[in-house]
Amino acid sequence: MTAPTAARAPTASPGGVRKPFGWRFISPLLIGSSLNPINSSMIATGLVGIGLDFHKGPGTTASLISVLYLCSAVMQPTMGKLATIFGARRIFLTGVTILLIAGIIGAAAPAFGFLLLSRALIGVGTSAAYPTAMALVRKRADELKTGVPGRVLGNFSIASQVTTVIGLPLGGVLAGAFGWRAIFFINVPLALITLVFTFFGVAKDAPAAREGRDSLFTTLDIPGIVLFAVTITSLLLFLSSLAAPAWWLLPVAVTAGTALIVWERRTRRPLIDIRMLGRNKQLLRTYLRQAIVSLGIYTALYGTSQWMEGAAHYTASQVGLILLPLSAISIIVARLVSGRGWVRWPLILTGASFVLTGAVMVFTTHSSNVLVLLAMSLLFGFANGFSGFANQAALYVQSPADEIAVASGLYRTFAYFGAIFSSSLIGIAFGSAATDRGFHIVAYVIGGIGVTVLLMTILDRKIPTRTGT
Repeated sequence: MTAPTAARAPTASPGGVRKPFGWRFISPLLIGSSLNPINSSMIATGLVGIGLDFHKGPGTTASLISVLYLCSAVMQPTMGKLATIFGARRIFLTGVTILLIAGIIGAAAPAFGFLLLSRALIGVGTSAAYPTAMALVRKRADELKTGVPGRVLGNFSIASQVTTVIGLPLGGVLAGAFGWRAIFFINVPLALITLVFTFFGVAKDAPAAREGRDSLFTTLDIPGIVLFAVTITSLLLFLSSLAAPAWWLLPVAVTAGTALIVWERRTRRPLIDIRMLGRNKQLLRTYLRQAIVSLGIYTALYGTSQWMEGAAHYTASQVGLILLPLSAISIIVARLVSGRGWVRWPLILTGASFVLTGAVMVFTTHSSNVLVLLAMSLLFGFANGFSGFANQAALYVQSPADEIAVASGLYRTFAYFGAIFSSSLIGIAFGSAATDRGFHIVAYVIGGIGVTVLLMTILDRKIPTRTGT
């Protein structure tokens, strides 16, 4: 007799498998994968209230943003590594449980240090979701021989785009109605829902295999994790402060990165399979392309919103409405390209959209008609929608099946590089105030990113035309 909480495998029929990626299986994975981007943006609306309650300045409260980015960038591949050892479902549930605990700590925090701890744990817990979700989808697709599940990958892309955009207004509603603690507490019901859905919708992992006589220390590659953490943290901290560079971080990053490469080439169970990446140049190019696209998207999103408030004097709510087409067109485009499995042409159109956006921005000033700003928002949406699915699909088809969890974690890490680097670029362009001149500098950066993406795509013959080729 089957236990009532065990998820059943999809049933087969003469015509094939019926709904291998039904809502019971996909829903918890989509919710879980959305928790990191939504927490990344949601906190912004609560920083002022947190600063007032704990008597902290803007610089100190901003650390609540950076600590989540840093923990997420380090932990995404690490959670992928744990998933390959202990099972993707187990690590997914572990991550959601950590998020649940983090939400309670943040909501009840008696001092600012507890909020830092909560945000760090949120970064760790939510980092488990995307790598393990991709591993679970890949495992099911390979077992059932369904091919590349384009619509499923499209759903992950759409979920990430939507939650990134709605995080800010959601945080505003929660903080306005219930106070900033609600921004932390909302993770509790979200985590509980995800846990319940996972228990009922995702089949249990097979027993974890033991790797001969290897110790847990060797199997986990603890030295590799430490060296990776030092390398990524020092690089991200350097990129986040380019307006006043902390140059000492560069030799730290180079030294730790070199040691990481040497160690990972020698160890039997590396966190990052350097030899595989050396052979898989197309996957490395996908990572680089994702970092550049992410740099463009975040520079456009945050640079434009700051300029509209600071120079064009729109209110925060008006800026949100102007940027609404970005989210809407992103969803439509991602659904269109994922349903057809297109990869190469969406990446070309991503570059073209960035170039067109930069051209519009160059001729835009604080007195421009709002219709011009709406058109600019639409072009951003095209770039976001085309790139979101295409880069993710390229990652899926270029990654070895047994490395998909770590590869997906690295994919998110490279996206964080773009996101954090964008804040420095915006700071350099605007200086002490958002002006038309600074906005036009951002425009040239966006245009240059578009040209770069175009050249990287056109010259890379290894990018498939569609997911099935």
